[in-house]
Amino acid sequence: MSSDRLRRINEAMREVLSGAITSELKDPRVGFVTVTAVETSPDLRHARVFVSVLGNPGERRRTMQALDNAHGFLQRRVGSELRIKNTPQIQFIYDDTAERGMRISELLDSEDPS
Repeated sequence: MSSDRLRRINEAMREVLSGAITSELKDPRVGFVTVTAVETSPDLRHARVFVSVLGNPGERRRTMQALDNAHGFLQRRVGSELRIKNTPQIQFIYDDTAERGMRISELLDSEDPS
């Protein structure tokens, strides 16, 4: 499969999942979630969905559990929106890139220039 087609599928899945999570999921455990990236396997059987969750560790854990519980609904939503032969099996992965960036920034700011 061409990398350009895979890139378009990843971006389309990211958009569909972002919209479904923010406007269609009614689970109160789902906090402020941002879908940062989607990586689909070349055979379109599996998709790793990277999400960033705002909140404390407990809120993040509950949100990730809620997303895992709603993966069937979200997978059907992707299947109904995208015109692909097989809908990938969705796996949610917590993306801590923003936290690591803030931590690095704090460390750089706290260094003494002398």
